[in-house]
Amino acid sequence: MTTLISNLPERYIQNDSRPSLVGLDRAGLMDMLGRIGVAEKQRKMRANQLWHWIYHKGVTSFAAMSNISKDLREKLDEAFVIARPEIVMEQKSSDGTMKWLLRLGADERGQRHEIECVYIPEEDRGTLCISSQVGCTLTCTFCHTGTQKLVRNLTAEEIVGQVMLARDRIKDWPDDLEANPSPPSSGRYITNVVLMGMGEPLYNFDNVKQAMDIAADGEGISLSKRRITLSTSGVVPEIARAGEEIGTMLAISLHGTTDEIRNKLVPLNKKYPIAELLQACRNYPGVSNARRITFEYVMLKGVNDSKDDAKRLVQLLKGIPAKVNLIPFNPWPGTPYECSDWDTIEVFAEVLNKAGYASPVRTPRGRDIMAACGQLKSESQKIRAKERIALESHQ
Repeated sequence: MTTLISNLPERYIQNDSRPSLVGLDRAGLMDMLGRIGVAEKQRKMRANQLWHWIYHKGVTSFAAMSNISKDLREKLDEAFVIARPEIVMEQKSSDGTMKWLLRLGADERGQRHEIECVYIPEEDRGTLCISSQVGCTLTCTFCHTGTQKLVRNLTAEEIVGQVMLARDRIKDWPDDLEANPSPPSSGRYITNVVLMGMGEPLYNFDNVKQAMDIAADGEGISLSKRRITLSTSGVVPEIARAGEEIGTMLAISLHGTTDEIRNKLVPLNKKYPIAELLQACRNYPGVSNARRITFEYVMLKGVNDSKDDAKRLVQLLKGIPAKVNLIPFNPWPGTPYECSDWDTIEVFAEVLNKAGYASPVRTPRGRDIMAACGQLKSESQKIRAKERIALESHQ
């Protein structure tokens, strides 16, 4: 089913010229307070107050900040906003998966680009898949997102803003319990965040780091970094740095067991071949049986799904605390690939399981709204094109 958004609160539709405080760390908030004349000796306290209201309470109005003086609230409101991305479309799958098409603020050329993020509810958790770039620089041949050229990196505001918007829409802030009283057994609706949407996170390192530091702060959004997973296609020089500076869980989009096959599926492999990538994984800071690396492996019929591929994968992963997510291929218009047969996937998983590697087969979610892995953006473009045609026909 598809739900088109209308009559949204202003925070979802305005393109305000005032700068937003979302995405700023405490030092950034202190700097903004200085710009409106807050005395230096008060800035740290006031920044902590803003942090609590913005990132812990999730408020979108300065008027709600009851422990800040009225005069300061008015100054804040004159100078700044607490923004969210604009929702163009909200869709809900028959399996409960939700997808948002989001329009960003204007860039330096005045253009407003779009991204998508997806929420996947389960009985014991809720996972939010967010984007880090508009488009993608990587051209992975099995991924529809990879057919879209990279437009630009997202800012820290735009990255963490996806988490905040999703919490708004799902009603997952601390004061929302009355409105939404039946969270998963974990106690929260959004328990996990995965950087597996549009873009390559390690090509937007600084903004991803700042956004994830905000998301993981115990006095704010308060997601454990063990509940945040950064997925990379294999930007080898940045992997160790990511472990040291970002400190989240790591996922590798592997998808092939030979350089020949992976070169075709993930062209970045020509620059950083499998051996270099796996050595970077062995050296990943903090990797252990308690902090295993996840290897994502999309199952493509007749391409990478043989029993020999499974055996090679076992050999490749030796010495790496790892698990493997087997992903049934999610088709998109014009793709040359097909999903592996279910029997083939089961044989592949059995080889990995016998070797001691957990290898769950990821259940496709949100296929009916093109929200599954590798499908982002295409269906939204198609639906909106139909809407424009229908609108033009009535003019």
